[in-house]
Amino acid sequence: MTQDTHIALMAEGDGLARHLTQTLHVTTHDPARLTLLGRSLALNLVQAYQGAVEHVTRRAGHPIHAGLSTDPRGRAQLVFTGPPGFTQPPQPAEDLLRDLLFIRGRLHPAVQGHLQGALSGSEHHATRALVACLRSPPVMQALERQIRQLLPGPHGHQP
Repeated sequence: MTQDTHIALMAEGDGLARHLTQTLHVTTHDPARLTLLGRSLALNLVQAYQGAVEHVTRRAGHPIHAGLSTDPRGRAQLVFTGPPGFTQPPQPAEDLLRDLLFIRGRLHPAVQGHLQGALSGSEHHATRALVACLRSPPVMQALERQIRQLLPGPHGHQP
């Protein structure tokens, strides 16, 4: 990850934190923790997605590399390279985060519960709630759907 892509990804996390401020029940003591949650979600979800894409597609016999870059406006995006004939447009990190955490424009209820829990208690409790969110079935299922779209076949990428 370059400094530019790291800055762009942190900006995506800040945007996610602002959105969470409107979605979660927030007190005056929560802004710093919300920023930390937004940035942690952005960084961890994008890195998990990149690793999962590479692992799953390699095992499926259609290796695809998911790299992080910035678009002309300096926003984080994922770019994909694969075997000859593979084409996939860049995917804005913002879209990936939305697809992994939200359902029909709202935080998935399980995700919302974990993130709400991360706002209360100790730093240790917040960390555990964040990890529970990242590993929650709705996030894992959305991650699987995203990866499946990259694979050739009836439910995936069409060359």
